[in-house]
Amino acid sequence: MQKTQLQTLSKELAIKILLMLKALKQIKENVISYQIARSGTSIGANIREAQFAQSKADFITKLRIALKEAGETSYWLELLWEVDYIDDVMFKELSTLCTKIKILLVHSLKTASKNL
Repeated sequence: MQKTQLQTLSKELAIKILLMLKALKQIKENVISYQIARSGTSIGANIREAQFAQSKADFITKLRIALKEAGETSYWLELLWEVDYIDDVMFKELSTLCTKIKILLVHSLKTASKNL
């Protein structure tokens, strides 16, 4: 099975977030770490679930959830950056990746929602 760009990017984001969490644990940041770990890994999980959706409506629902989780992940990244828990380079890298995913999800949702 060939991976889609959404699958590849969402997995890349999840891995980078999990690696970032190692550094956050060293400074004993637990609250936002828990939230971003959950939302950041949920994006890819929902994209994968959409692949095996029971219907077009189920497919759209899974992608909408992934988009919501991507939006939440962007929020947590902004907070981490604004309180100097992550540097400019990490913020820009993760934020750019998250934005790419959101753009692809919006396009996928527009395409899937046609003729509903």
